[in-house]
Parts: sequence; C-alpha cells; structure tokens
Amino acid sequence: MAEERDAQQRSEGRHDKPDLRTSDPAVLRALAHPLRVEILAVIDELGEATATQIAEQVGESPSNCSFHLRSLAKAGFIERAEAQGTSKPWRPAHRSRDLRPDPSDPASLRTSATIGALYVQHEAARLVDFFMTRAEEPEWVEGVTVNLSTFWATAEELSELSGDIARLTERFHGREADPATRPSGSRKAHFFGAVNPDPASEPTP
Repeated sequence: MAEERDAQQRSEGRHDKPDLRTSDPAVLRALAHPLRVEILAVIDELGEATATQIAEQVGESPSNCSFHLRSLAKAGFIERAEAQGTSKPWRPAHRSRDLRPDPSDPASLRTSATIGALYVQHEAARLVDFFMTRAEEPEWVEGVTVNLSTFWATAEELSELSGDIARLTERFHGREADPATRPSGSRKAHFFGAVNPDPASEPTP
C-alpha cells in the first residue's frame, strides 16, 4: 500500500523537505488511527494548521487533536511550523510519503493494511459527500467518474499498472503551488485509485 493520494502533488512547495519511505511497523502504527488520518489530511490540505484549526475541520476538541498531533510528530510525520504570534501551527515533515510494507514482516503488512483501509474509508466518505450534496453542477458532470474493472494480471503487471496510475496526474503538477499556472475556470479536483489482486482468485498455473 503506497500511502498518498498523489505524493508529487503534495510535494509542491516542499522541495526542501525529504521524502519518507518506511515500512517500520512502529512508525506505521502512529498513523493507524482514523482521527490521525483525518488530521494529517487536513494538514496536507492546508499546508500548515494549528490544533484549533484542525479541530474545526474534523469536529473534535483542540485538546484531543493536540494529543494526536503529538503522536504524529513523535513518529516524524509532522513538525512545528514557524510560530504566528501565539499560534503554533504544524506542517508536514516530508515532501512525500511511501508507506508500503515489508513483505517479509507480518507486523508491517498488518499495519500498512490498516492504514490503507483507513484511507479508503476517508476517500469513500469524501466521495459520498460529493455525490449526495454537490454532484448536480451540470458543467462538471462529464468530468466526474467512478470506474470498476476486473482483469487478470501477474504480480509484475499489477505493480506496473499501479505505477502508471500514480503518474496519471503528473500533467497537472505545479498548479497547486503557483496559481498563475491554473487555467481560467479550473477547480481543485481529487483523484483516488486502488488496485488489488482478488483474494478469492488462484494464480493461473
């Protein structure tokens, strides 16, 4: 499981930060909590945010958010941003995150799977909200899609497909950091993709 909707998109404006690549179960466990996934998503979306700002976004108390923020910081996912008066915001510590598990480590596999499931739930909730409340805008209908496909592929082909999907939005990179590059009429959009082998399917002999 490669955590991040689009690591490169989120790297814009963070070129001086390192990339995170870890399969360490101890680090992964710090993110394997639904509220922490929500909190990290808010920080990624805003660039930096205080506990109070995050609390307003996720519907939790600032004190509860502060507890989870400290846990994320201890694991290295976030760090303190420059203080703004009395405000002490947090920001992402990395340009991108790759949290794929170590195939030889059962604990790494289990924890990474939990994180993957939490991100699916997070994105599913966002999509449900869109379809139930905001999908009626006629000019955007043709650009909205949910695609399902079943096919046969080897492990190597599936890995290659995952890489192809990760690169689909590369042509839009740069627009997040520089509004001058955004075409007239453009809006922020979201892409969510998932590829997995069917657990009930046996490999072809």
